[in-house]
Amino acid sequence: MPKTTAPRVPLPSRPTIADVAQAAGVSTGTVSRVINGHSTVALATRQRVQEVMAGLGYVPDPAARHLSWRTGQTLGLSLDPGDPQLHPYQVLFRRALEAQTAPQGVQLLDLRADLSVLAHLPSAVLVMHAIDGDPRLEFLPRAGVPAVLIGHHPDFSWVAPDDEAGGASAAQHLLAAGHRELAYLGHGPSQVAQDRQRGFVRAAQAAGARVQVLASDFTVLGGYRAMRRAWEGGVHFTGLFAQSDESAAGACAALEDLGVAVPAEVSVVGFDGLPELPIRLRLTTVAQDIARIADTALTLVQEALAGQPPRGQFIPVHLLPGATVAPPPGGNP
Repeated sequence: MPKTTAPRVPLPSRPTIADVAQAAGVSTGTVSRVINGHSTVALATRQRVQEVMAGLGYVPDPAARHLSWRTGQTLGLSLDPGDPQLHPYQVLFRRALEAQTAPQGVQLLDLRADLSVLAHLPSAVLVMHAIDGDPRLEFLPRAGVPAVLIGHHPDFSWVAPDDEAGGASAAQHLLAAGHRELAYLGHGPSQVAQDRQRGFVRAAQAAGARVQVLASDFTVLGGYRAMRRAWEGGVHFTGLFAQSDESAAGACAALEDLGVAVPAEVSVVGFDGLPELPIRLRLTTVAQDIARIADTALTLVQEALAGQPPRGQFIPVHLLPGATVAPPPGGNP
């Protein structure tokens, strides 16, 4: 994936179908079915959506009336070969997709192999964790298959959590607790890791804090190994932001094994908002709205299948306080 940072997409001045869906507490697919007069929507839901549309002053785009799945269409979920298919985030994201695709008869296909060797390609593909020079981004347009990225890119439709803002939020939370010796766990080639690092480092350095950057992948084991290696190598700090909840859990376990108390000696913040983690404390984390990301991704897929021009959208994230952040040893916020 090119390193050019995609421009921030400001909220449009007029309400969108996504705004209606969020205000009504339904999916964009449901709003689309209400717009198109489908009888499959419950009366109470239909009335609620129509009331929200009227309250927001939403006027359906004529093109939106044609955004619906056709019989026999399939959707591929393309993972990088190194991505674990049963990673908790992947499981939650796939579950959110299936909640909308299954009722409409759309088959969701897991794609792990080189796409160019597949005998049959799906109707459209969701591309996960693309990196610089990713061959999937060259192959799919040549093959005439619409692609939507989970991440950002200037030439494709895309949706992504606001990773930079999330990294900045993690830094601000640690700074507010009094920390000035910070570390980022997760330096690597992925766009997600780079965006979260950029937001964290900028916010921390703007406040005069010192930041050390540690390489790691997104897994519990990767976080454990990276944290233990760094601490035993003399890399010390009082506040840590990990690129994922799983790597944060691994870091907490490594610190505990080293006799370093969390949060009394080192505070830890993760990213994702996973509901379950293998640690005894409730992790402070930057939570992303997985259901809304999935919902937006499916809307973008339908737009791409309908031949509409590509667009992108950042989905807001929010800090979810837990029990892993405290003032630094001997200091007060």
